[in-house]
Amino acid sequence: MTLSGKVPSSFPAVRIHPRDNVVTASRRIAAGEAIGDGVTAETAVPMGHKIAAVAIGAGMPVLKYGQVIGAATRDIARGAHVHVHNMEMCDVRAEIAVNAAPVPTNTAAERHFRGYRRPNGTVGVRNYVGVLTSVNCAGTAARLIAEAAEKTGLLADYPGIDGIVPISHGTGCGLSDKGEGFDILRRTLWGTAANPNFGAVLLVGLGCEVVQSAQLAADFGLRGRDDFQTFTIQDVGGTRKAVERGLDALRELLPVAAAARRTECPASELRLGLQCGGSDAWSGLTANPALGNAVDRLVALGGTAILSETPEIFGADHLLAARAVHPDVARRLAARLAWWEEYTTLHGAQMNSNPSPGNLAGGLTTILEKSLGAVAKAGTSPLVDVIEYAEPLRRNGLVFMDSPGFDPCSATGQVASGATLIAFTTGRGSAFGFKPSPSIKLSSNTPLYERMTDDIDIDCGGIMTGRTTIEDKGKDILDLLLDVASGTRTKSEELGYGGIEFVPWQIGAVM
Repeated sequence: MTLSGKVPSSFPAVRIHPRDNVVTASRRIAAGEAIGDGVTAETAVPMGHKIAAVAIGAGMPVLKYGQVIGAATRDIARGAHVHVHNMEMCDVRAEIAVNAAPVPTNTAAERHFRGYRRPNGTVGVRNYVGVLTSVNCAGTAARLIAEAAEKTGLLADYPGIDGIVPISHGTGCGLSDKGEGFDILRRTLWGTAANPNFGAVLLVGLGCEVVQSAQLAADFGLRGRDDFQTFTIQDVGGTRKAVERGLDALRELLPVAAAARRTECPASELRLGLQCGGSDAWSGLTANPALGNAVDRLVALGGTAILSETPEIFGADHLLAARAVHPDVARRLAARLAWWEEYTTLHGAQMNSNPSPGNLAGGLTTILEKSLGAVAKAGTSPLVDVIEYAEPLRRNGLVFMDSPGFDPCSATGQVASGATLIAFTTGRGSAFGFKPSPSIKLSSNTPLYERMTDDIDIDCGGIMTGRTTIEDKGKDILDLLLDVASGTRTKSEELGYGGIEFVPWQIGAVM
């Protein structure tokens, strides 16, 4: 076992923090195998699972990352496998004072990328034209418009445009025309249309839906802009005429988008959404800390990173609160957690539910353990703001945006808030992309990278075998982010991902 630094490949298990009373198997361990410090595995233990480094009495806390991840449900002998059969959630948390965190001085050497500076001053990293929809009923028409544009070769004369993206969703009607759910959907649609990765947007409605496209355009200042048009299927006379009208609109919008050119922009203009999915026990040890290191580098350059997935910071929220730049930021974070506890109780669920079957198979036993690893992808920078789902960004730096833990839904909110890039860590394997914001994927272990090499952009597994360090991998991630921002295509872009991942958060009654 080892406490810090590089991990020699000969070490079968690692202790993450000196306080920990469990270690994590770095490979499959056989029954009776010595794993160091006089500990012998009682039974065979899968890679990524926990082993008791000392005897843990029933009811005593289990410590990983130097934090409580649960409690023993019975006496656990030294060398025993620690998982769902002898461990459960508990309410114990480490007490950390919530004080204003100092904002570090920006001393990093300036970095740049080649992006698209929009008329409002924001900077995009892609130049798409979007065909958005106000309601599910317009989804097919949006797809038909995009397909017709491709068949007729509308893009042939515009090599500077990355593509036409139809964006449909499953809501927009059957909901109240006031209240939280209505506000969130309108904010999400407007924020997506405003994302600087779109050079122009066509908004298609049906005509009788609750979310009226014309009203949306008026309320958010979209009317009269040469990069925006809207119409409804009912007004133009049905689906075929809507496709014809859509093509006419695109003929006017494409030259507007095509006029944009890549120019040199400072890294401070980057807006990065942070995601993790299909996590395993290595995610919190390799990919997430490496991404966190890249986040610290980006924040030091004046850029912005958005941490989300509120249910997946549950149990680690005190660590974020301790980094808040102002007590009010910590209070807003606590308020979002309180909202979620009430929301899940209302629907007969619990915030402290177990991780997914894939997480459990990968060695994660409780949501506390998963959350502690997930928060690592936010690095160590001060928390400068807490915003609601799809709310526009207000400050540069590390920002928390409230969202569900469902990855497409969370990423949808981040992009609506302004994220122009997504960084997505995975330990079990995740097939994901998001248009208009390109997504880079990071594997927590090398076997996954080798198995899904067409999907994963960076392998962070070498951190556990001593082939690299968190710091070196963080530098590699930032370098790739800047390259992608300048036009390099990600693996998910090459595969064509991102067309159906737009999933607005639905709250409230569906009527």
